[in-house]
This record gives sequence, structure tokens and C-alpha cells, in this order.
Amino acid sequence: MDISSAHLNQPLIPPSERRGAFEDQQTDMTGQHTLKRAQLRRAAQAEERMTTERCAIAELSNGKFDPEVSIARARVAAGATTRWHRLIGIRERYVVLEGRGRVEVGDLGAQDILPGDVVLIPDGCRQRVTALGNTDLLFLAICSPRFQWEAYEDIDD
Repeated sequence: MDISSAHLNQPLIPPSERRGAFEDQQTDMTGQHTLKRAQLRRAAQAEERMTTERCAIAELSNGKFDPEVSIARARVAAGATTRWHRLIGIRERYVVLEGRGRVEVGDLGAQDILPGDVVLIPDGCRQRVTALGNTDLLFLAICSPRFQWEAYEDIDD
């Protein structure tokens, strides 16, 4: 199922986590929100949502409490390819967890990826990924600063 583009600007944090989102943070002298105590975010509580990019995303950690980084679990269905896109002002890393894939990033050319591989993506760099074989491709998408939909740009022709 695809979510409409109107939903792309919505935070991908389950409603149960949104209610107390600011309880474990404080504001520093520059006005930035910061953590004030340790937290555990359980992957099982992260709701997976399909995006129009053709990739299912579960936001594991993404909020004003930690503006320097966000972590999402991404799943590309077997045989699927995400849309060409780029993130403006955000650096991204893919850490492959399961499956086999092929990533295309900037001028690097198509590269096959396997569990344990790390793909480094500079900000503004065009990218897409394909799940190869009969299993889904599962990877962490780690963004800095944290991912925000306003930075996402679809450039698929």
C-alpha cells in the first residue's frame, strides 16, 4: 500500500510514542532539544509504513530530542527498485542487514550489496536501491542531521 504525498510530511513515529515525546528532553542554551536521560527505543514499536518511494520505512529514532541523527529500518520488497531521489542537506548511510541488493549512488555506478556492507551517501547525491533475488532487502538508513521529509526530493524521470 502506498501512502499519499500528503502523509510524507507526517512524522513516522507511532502515536503511542508521540504523546510523551518531549518528556525525556531538555532545551540547551542554543534552544536545541537534547536528551536529558538515556532511552531505549524498541524496534517492535516502530510502525512500518510504505512510502511512494517504493520502500517501507520504520522510524526507529527520529525526533527533535536528537537532531544530529535519525535511524530508520528500510525494507525494499524482492525485485523492487526505489525511485531515484536525493536528500538535500542530509548525509545518509545504509547498513545492510538482510538480503541482497544493488545500490546506485551518484557517479559510483551500480554496486551489489550484502549484509554488513555500508553505503555512504553525501547530501544532495542521487540514489536508488534494488532488492535482488527472492527475499526483501533490509537495511538501516542513518541520516545526519536527522531525516525530515522536507529534505526529500524525488528525481525519478
